[in-house]
Amino acid sequence: MGERRHILVVDDERRIRTILNRYLSKEGFRVSEAAGGTAMRSALERDSIDLVLLDLVMPGEDGLSLARQIRQRSEVPVIMLTGKGELIDRVVGLEAGADDYIAKPFHLREVLARIRTVMRRTHPQPGSAPPQGSPSGANTGETLVFQDWRFDLLKRELRRPDGDLVPLTAGEFDLLHVLASNPNRVLNRDYLMNLVKGREWAAFDRAIDTQVARLRRKVEPDPQNPQLIKTVRGAGYIFAASVKTQ
Repeated sequence: MGERRHILVVDDERRIRTILNRYLSKEGFRVSEAAGGTAMRSALERDSIDLVLLDLVMPGEDGLSLARQIRQRSEVPVIMLTGKGELIDRVVGLEAGADDYIAKPFHLREVLARIRTVMRRTHPQPGSAPPQGSPSGANTGETLVFQDWRFDLLKRELRRPDGDLVPLTAGEFDLLHVLASNPNRVLNRDYLMNLVKGREWAAFDRAIDTQVARLRRKVEPDPQNPQLIKTVRGAGYIFAASVKTQ
């Protein structure tokens, strides 16, 4: 049996941390706890963390600022825990770099399911088949080249024309994979969400717009005037480039 995945629970409520620790430990995970930003940073520096469960509302440094700090230093997946139900809070969490969110109060089985889903996206098992519905399942080991950018699907790496590596979150990788695998084709939001985020995200169509905006900031010289990932008003998005496979 392989090494247990390590989850860091960041929440200022001891009761929440204890409940999640006990439940996830029983499910086979290694679990560490942090009551705030200082303890979180220490844990990330000290240990190899596979996923962070991060509370949105905490005194001092809140979850959004901590999510941004995490994303600046690593690509470890982040699931936000939030008691706020408004869509705007969820979208802001995604903009900060979160891979998913869970609203409080939550069911422990839902937490487990979402952890496993994010883990499958971000920590694929060696030799495992591509996810069902992948736009290019047969091309997992190939590199897509567009406008001198190189997008290595096997290494999950994106490199600029000058060779510099561009860090991508799991969601950004999945979205770019879909877009670049369907060049010069208009893709509507429902199609993108089904492939990138799954059916449970269908009710929140602005989430895909947020992911597109984040990806544009990384691949467009002028994100306000995109030339690569273009919006087709009333229809969706189009990847406006010729793509070669190497």
